[in-house]
Amino acid sequence: MSKPVSGGFTKTPGWLDWYTGPSKPSFQLPPGAVDAHCHVFGPGAQFPYAPERKYTPCDASKEQLFALRDHLGFARNVIVQATCHGADNRALVDACLASGGRARGVATVRRSVSDAELQALHAAGVRGVRFNFVKRLVDFTPKEELLEIAQRIQALGWHVVVYFEAADLPELWDFFSALPTPVVVDHMGRPDVSQPVDGPGFELFLKFMRQHPHVWCKVSCPERLSLAGPPALDGQAAPYRDVRPFARRVVEQFPERVLWGTDWPHPNLKDHMPDDGLLVDFIAHIAPTPELQRKLLVDNPMRLYWPDE
Repeated sequence: MSKPVSGGFTKTPGWLDWYTGPSKPSFQLPPGAVDAHCHVFGPGAQFPYAPERKYTPCDASKEQLFALRDHLGFARNVIVQATCHGADNRALVDACLASGGRARGVATVRRSVSDAELQALHAAGVRGVRFNFVKRLVDFTPKEELLEIAQRIQALGWHVVVYFEAADLPELWDFFSALPTPVVVDHMGRPDVSQPVDGPGFELFLKFMRQHPHVWCKVSCPERLSLAGPPALDGQAAPYRDVRPFARRVVEQFPERVLWGTDWPHPNLKDHMPDDGLLVDFIAHIAPTPELQRKLLVDNPMRLYWPDE
């Protein structure tokens, strides 16, 4: 059944709704595990979608997100501002405040944001801002404006999350290098997994991480990167097998600077909607030891988002 969008909004034609009834993961998450990349959409009737948005999703509420957290076995969430809400962070803030301290946020802000507004976001649980360089999702923001924002949030102990396509890394390299905060790269910089894991494209990204110890990486979203796709209905095919060597290489080379998240409710997917339980099972293939799993899912996100606990 198609999921609703409230508030008089109309979903983008062909929009894929998030998966109802995800499986229970076979992989046992370590105690205190953090889903370090997820979103809330609206509900539109309470938190209207931004006029400048490039898509209109179905609603995906904080209550539905927290139910998924409990079903999968996570203890906490990091909720990232969705581009459909622009710089209106009210839905994000509402979810963080409702979590009882079990959620942190990554906001989107403009140059015009006041110091008082930044302080209010911090009090609500925001610990970073997101800069999106994927042109099909957002309009371009001048780099000098982004650098000014990064300099202002540095005083709060926040970090910058960046989302970009692999082909654009050379153009963005110097800008990312100059940011004064930790930099967290979404979804491994979207590598081309049809190319060899030791090929020049992915090696450039690994070089970027090696040369810049302030850069972290989310080894998430195999469903966005895979050409092999999800498992067959009989369950025999390994899910997202072509993404595994890329994510595992990052985890093994930079175990102190990796994060993982579901990306629920999976905005803008075009071919299939993943079963979140199977996404959790993917973790065991990219972080094969208990030590790596604990760093990826507990130690690293706690250090970045809950440093005082």
